[in-house]
Amino acid sequence: MIESLNADFAVGDYVLGSLGWREKWKSTGEGVSLVDSKLAPVQTFLGVLGMTGMTAWAGLTRVARLKSGSTVFVSAASGAVGSVVCQIAKLMDCRVIGSAGNAKKIAWLREKAHVDEVFNYNETEDLSGELGALAPNGIDVYFDNVGGEHLEAALDHMNIHGVVVSCGMISTYNSTEPVPAPRNLFKIIGKRVRIEGMLVSDFLDQQYAFLNDMSGWIKSNALVWEETVTDGLENAPKAFIGLFKGDNMGKSLVRIA
Repeated sequence: MIESLNADFAVGDYVLGSLGWREKWKSTGEGVSLVDSKLAPVQTFLGVLGMTGMTAWAGLTRVARLKSGSTVFVSAASGAVGSVVCQIAKLMDCRVIGSAGNAKKIAWLREKAHVDEVFNYNETEDLSGELGALAPNGIDVYFDNVGGEHLEAALDHMNIHGVVVSCGMISTYNSTEPVPAPRNLFKIIGKRVRIEGMLVSDFLDQQYAFLNDMSGWIKSNALVWEETVTDGLENAPKAFIGLFKGDNMGKSLVRIA
């Protein structure tokens, strides 16, 4: 028999909580929030309406303080965060340049997310040269999900008083040796670049504003997303490792049952 001893939660409600990968858990209600399944499919609260969507929204609107007409470069642009960053920037009338790792991701960014320019970082030996050709007037905002050579290339072409939103540096997470790039940090000085790291947990008090913006875009079909679903809790480690190999398109999810 399933029952709820908390008046705030009824049997059959969908809830969200950061309690790890497991088949079931028990909670007093602390750290758990209700999910409105009428607003959007429940799994979107793990993606575009969840942590990854809010990371994109807060990074652009609160950290970068993005202005319309800006040129925005997004690394890992087809990922869970990057793909939403690209689309929010487009909705804010910005020119968007993205990088991704294979032809399928490139096509999705062009055809579905309507990114202005995209390049395959696995098919270029000169990231800075490729980026410079696509951004002849420079970059105003770089949303960094990768770090390393991507950050170095962005600094080469950053405009005066440009902003780097440091969200992730996945290229360095598993490095066993010191990473050489970026080798041009001195450009921060002359260009007066602002580099700011961010954690989505710093913006939880902005939840209402985020959901208001994002739900509006979803209802108007102005925003699309992809999910890569892995079945079975036993396959969760494989799905996690796949993130570092670029196996996922959009949000990587594990379906337990």
